Amino acid sequence: MCTRARSTSATEARVRSDRRANLVWSEDIMFRILVDTCVWLDLAKDAKQTAVLGVVEELVRRNELALIVPRIVLDEFKRNRDRIAKESAKSLNSHFRIVREAVAKVGGNKRKLKAIIAHLDDIDHKIPLVGGQAVARLDRIEKLLAGSTIVEATEATKLRAAERAIAKKAPFHRNTNAMADATLIEIYSESVRDKAMSGVRFAFVTHNKNDFSVEQSNQKMPHADLADLFSKIKSRYFINLAEVLRLVDASLVTQTMIEESWTQDPRNLSEILEAEEKLFNQVWYNRHWNRRVKIKRGEIRIVEAESESAKPSSGEKTIQRVVWEGAMRAAKEVEKRYGKEELGPWDDFEWGMVNGKLSALRWALGDEWDMLDT
Repeated sequence: MCTRARSTSATEARVRSDRRANLVWSEDIMFRILVDTCVWLDLAKDAKQTAVLGVVEELVRRNELALIVPRIVLDEFKRNRDRIAKESAKSLNSHFRIVREAVAKVGGNKRKLKAIIAHLDDIDHKIPLVGGQAVARLDRIEKLLAGSTIVEATEATKLRAAERAIAKKAPFHRNTNAMADATLIEIYSESVRDKAMSGVRFAFVTHNKNDFSVEQSNQKMPHADLADLFSKIKSRYFINLAEVLRLVDASLVTQTMIEESWTQDPRNLSEILEAEEKLFNQVWYNRHWNRRVKIKRGEIRIVEAESESAKPSSGEKTIQRVVWEGAMRAAKEVEKRYGKEELGPWDDFEWGMVNGKLSALRWALGDEWDMLDT
């Protein structure tokens, strides 16, 4: 019983100590964090992490947070960004192809199958948009990194990293070539021990738990060979970027997460095609009525097909009766489908908007700009 009481008391003491450490951390003016390349790349891959990226950008803009960016992090990020951009769309394409093939093989009710295929077409349409979002995140991250002070690895830094390799200390404890990781941790060590940085709080953030975290235990803790670089207040070890940001400004993280939880999904292909068709009919109907007016005024003459009288004189405009009768029937079908209130007449500005929308949707579907043929 006494042993249990002492254990409980020790646990409570550690909790109070951690709370005090977090309080000191969060009250400091400036934080400097070194974020491993793998964290940036994982952030770029995952659309759900967009809010985290937004918090980093805002804290850097406010000068409440500074990034320690070793040259090797920036270079490694640049080397991998094209691969990440391609993989973001490629993985979705692979899943989509497998699902579509499975649907085609299984078969079943034709009506349901048609609905499923239509839905898959909508997904197929969105895949390039998702890939584009990954590229946008990559651009934002590279801008953040390039806009920070780039830290070059000195000869002394490289020597200490090599000494780790000889001693087989983390991150070399797994008998792997971890020279880049060792250089990274030594650059971080130099920053923490820089006397000019007195009063500044530091954090090292990585997803590479195999090389940096404690083995076979709580991976939120650094490896024993790296433990002397970290403490409860001045220098902290993290495997989650959002946890660091909460210590810097918890309210900003919460607010941004709420704002980012609302996302505007891309339109389905079926929605775009439906809107494009309606705009097409609105533009066609307007042109049809212009032609009606010109026929009434005698500016366009209705002629019979394949007759001498059907041959227009120089400069005269004509339309074959069969074509005009077909146009009249089509106009009635458009009126029935949309209702006359959806077909004008509108002023020049309103018609300009209709034409502009049609042009934009056709461009998104693959046409050139200003493609307004009806």
